[in-house]
Amino acid sequence: MFLCQLSIISLLFGAMVFCQHQNYDFEYEYDEEPDEEYPPIFHFNPSIEYVIPHFPTPIKCPQECFCPPTFPLSMYCDHRKLKMIPNIPSHIQQLYLQHNDIEAVTAQSFVNATALKEINLSHNKIKSHMIDHGVFAKLSNLVQLHLEHNKLDEFPFPLPITLERLFLGFNEISKLPRNALKGLVNVTMLDLCNNYLDDSLLKGKYFSNMKNLMQINLCNNRLHTMPPDLPFSLMYLSLENNSISYIPENYFNRLPKITALRMSHNNLQEIPYNVFNLSNLVELNLGHNKLKQAFYIPRSLQHLYIEDNDIEFVNITLMCPSIDPRNANHLTYIRMDQNKLTAPISIYAFFCFPHIRIIYYGEQKSSINQLTQLRTPVVRRFLTPEEYDEADDGQETEDGHEEGEREDDYFHPYVY
Repeated sequence: MFLCQLSIISLLFGAMVFCQHQNYDFEYEYDEEPDEEYPPIFHFNPSIEYVIPHFPTPIKCPQECFCPPTFPLSMYCDHRKLKMIPNIPSHIQQLYLQHNDIEAVTAQSFVNATALKEINLSHNKIKSHMIDHGVFAKLSNLVQLHLEHNKLDEFPFPLPITLERLFLGFNEISKLPRNALKGLVNVTMLDLCNNYLDDSLLKGKYFSNMKNLMQINLCNNRLHTMPPDLPFSLMYLSLENNSISYIPENYFNRLPKITALRMSHNNLQEIPYNVFNLSNLVELNLGHNKLKQAFYIPRSLQHLYIEDNDIEFVNITLMCPSIDPRNANHLTYIRMDQNKLTAPISIYAFFCFPHIRIIYYGEQKSSINQLTQLRTPVVRRFLTPEEYDEADDGQETEDGHEEGEREDDYFHPYVY
C-alpha cells in the first residue's frame, strides 16, 4: 500500500513539473531584449551608508532668480531684464544670467560664489572695462564660461586655470594681452568667432601653450593668413569668413590630429597638392573660395565641400593617385555646385572612392556669369543591401544637402 501511494505522489509531482515546463516561455526570457524604459529596481542595502547632500533650509535664492528644488545647485536668472548680477549663494554651481541688460561684472556679486563651475553671461551688454580685474580668476572651480554676444573689446584676463570651455563669440574683441592665454592649459574649446581679430594679434605664439586645446573657432574675423603656432592637440579648426588666400605647404605637419577643417568664404586660389595629407581628416569645407583645380584627398576624408569655386575640370587621378583595396578611400559625399563644370566627373571616381554615395553638381556657372544645370544635378551610387542597412535614414536630403547642416555655422561646442 505504501509503495502504491508513493507511486501516485510521484506521478502527480511529475505532471505538475511538466505543466510548468510547457507554460514557461524560455524564448521570452533569453531572446527578447530588456525593456530600457524601466531602470533596474533599486534595493536598499542597510550595510551601506547613503549620504544626502546638505543644503541650507530653506535654500537661499535671490528674489530676482529661481532656484528649483529639483536642481538645488543651479540658479536661473535669465531673461529677466536684470541690469546687475545678484549676490550668489555659496552652494550654487551653475549660474544662468543670459539675455539680460547687465553691463558690469563686479567682484561683490561673486564674494561667496566659491563653488561655481559654470557661468552663462551671454546676450548681455558687458564691456571689458566694466569687468572687475580678477573677478573670474578667483573662481577656483570654474570650468565653463559664456560671454558671447556682449560688447567686449578685449580678451578677458586673467581667468582661472581650471577653465575648460570658453565662449567669446559675437563681441568686438580687437585686443589680446600677451599673457591672456598663458595659464589656460586646461582649455579644450575656445570660441572667438565674430570678433575683430587680425593677423597682428596672433603673432605672439598665444595658442602654443594650450596643450589640451581640441577645438578653436576663429570664423568671421579679419585674418589674412593661417593662425600660427596652434597646439599639437588640435582636432577642429574653424576659419570661415576670413580673407585667407594661401595655406603654407607644411602648415598641418604640426597638426596631425586635425579631424575637421572649415575654411569656406575665404580667398583661397590655389591649394598645395599634399597639404591635406592627414590621416585623421574626416570633414573638409573649402566652399565659396576661388579654387581652380583639385588636390590630394586623404583616405580618411568622408565629406568634401568645394561648392562655389572656379573649378572647370576635376582630375580624379590628382585626387586619388593610387587604388589600394586593402586601404580604400572613405569619401562618401562631394558637393561641387556653383563651379564651372560642363560635364560630370569621370566614372573612375567610383573605383577610386568605393564608398561614395552622393556627388552633388546642382547648378554650374557659365562663362557669361550665368547659371547652367548639368543633365544630372545629383549622382547617387547604388548601395548594396549591407550598405543600405548601415546608412542612416534621412541623413541626406533629395537635393544632396545634409539635413540639419547650416552652411555658415561653426562647430557645435560639444562636438568632441
